[in-house]
Amino acid sequence: MTETKPTAKARRGRIFPEIQWSEEKKQARKTEREAFRQRCEVIFKRVQPELIETHYNWYISVEPDSGDYFIDKDEEVATQKAQEKHRNAKLYLFRINETGVSGTI
Repeated sequence: MTETKPTAKARRGRIFPEIQWSEEKKQARKTEREAFRQRCEVIFKRVQPELIETHYNWYISVEPDSGDYFIDKDEEVATQKAQEKHRNAKLYLFRINETGVSGTI
C-alpha cells in the first residue's frame, strides 16, 4: 500500500494585507510629510550658501527638532551619522546643490 504525503499549498498573493486608507487619511499623511519637509528645508536653506562652495553635490541629512545636520560625500554615511546621534528621529536628506534634490526623477 502506498502512502500519500500531504502537500503544502503554495501561498499566493501578498503576505501582508493591503493597507486600505481613506482619502482623508492619505491627504493627512501627505500634508504631514510636506510640513516635515518644509521644517527641514528651513535649516537646509540657512546653511546651503556656505556649504555649496566647499561641499558641492555632497549630501546633508537634517534633523529638524534639534536643528542638527550631518554632511558627507555618501548619502548613506550622512544618514548614519545623523542616526548615531538621533536614534529614532525622522530625517530628511538633501543634496548640496542649487535645488537640494538628492535623486533623479
